Amino acid sequence: MNFKRNRKASMKSLFSRSIVAALAALYFASVAQAQQPVTIALSTVGNPGNAADTAVMFEDHTTGYGSVGYTFNIGTYDVTLTQYTAFLNAVAQTDTYGLYNSSLATDTKVAGVQQLGLSGSYTYSVLGDGQRPVTYVTWLDAARFCNWIQNGELQTHVEDATTTETGAYTLNGDTTSGLETKNLLAQWYIPSENEWYKAAYYDPTLNSGLGGYWTYPTRSNTAPANSWTNRALANEANYWLVNSTLSGTSGYLTPVRSFTNSASYYGTYDQAGDVSNWNDAVRYNSQRGVRGGSWEEAPGDFESSNRYLSLPVSNTEGFRVANVPAPEPTSVMLIVLGAGMLASGRRRLRNW
Repeated sequence: MNFKRNRKASMKSLFSRSIVAALAALYFASVAQAQQPVTIALSTVGNPGNAADTAVMFEDHTTGYGSVGYTFNIGTYDVTLTQYTAFLNAVAQTDTYGLYNSSLATDTKVAGVQQLGLSGSYTYSVLGDGQRPVTYVTWLDAARFCNWIQNGELQTHVEDATTTETGAYTLNGDTTSGLETKNLLAQWYIPSENEWYKAAYYDPTLNSGLGGYWTYPTRSNTAPANSWTNRALANEANYWLVNSTLSGTSGYLTPVRSFTNSASYYGTYDQAGDVSNWNDAVRYNSQRGVRGGSWEEAPGDFESSNRYLSLPVSNTEGFRVANVPAPEPTSVMLIVLGAGMLASGRRRLRNW
């Protein structure tokens, strides 16, 4: 009798432990799934030391863009709604610095992210397939995304020094100026204007191998067409034409890499159309620069000679990131030692 009771108790205990183990497995599996890293596809932009473009910008009459003296990586695609939603779920449970714009759920032209719950427990979900570019992001939003990537994509649910406020940029709660420059050891950052320009327009095979620049980021000097049904053809882009959106579809934004044969020389997509991209140039009234044109604009906005700025936030602006590999430890030491020697030299000069 006691044996039967003990056996039942043992089986009951084993069953309970099995249930607990199963629930624990499900929990940790869900946590692991929630913490899947954001994968950023990158295109390598080589040919360091290329000559600058001597074409004159028709807006401000400046010239000399596109020369970059080092090899770097740039996002093959714009940052997507899915990637930005992962960022929001990782850090914006309270959303201290306004990373989420409610128009992402209500603007039918570009809607793609919904905020759920109350402040302190916000969660975010993708509307649609999530492969279209994110819009309604400020330059500071993009900088905080870069900080988060550089800091290892931590899932802390807060915006602080470990996630969004330091890293590639030292922001420390800035929500208005957006005039920060990237830090010395930044690895993930908003492209410089020259980096963006080179990735979009430069082609080292032009001019009999001497290198040169295309007029459009689709490796063409002829304005791209905009037919959704012919999107596999070369020199196609998503833009506004004859009072309509993209010909052949009722959508406004298109998924990244929809125009499969319209990449730049370095393999980047949609630097013409879909959404324009923030860069790090500081323009009139301390506004940041924008390049590339969007779904709402005409092909003239995609030309290499078009340099402009934008409203702080709109449904036509998105961003892509740039990346340089982490420097070797010896390189970091040389930088530190060099800075120390420079400071020491300055002290000696002052003492003398």
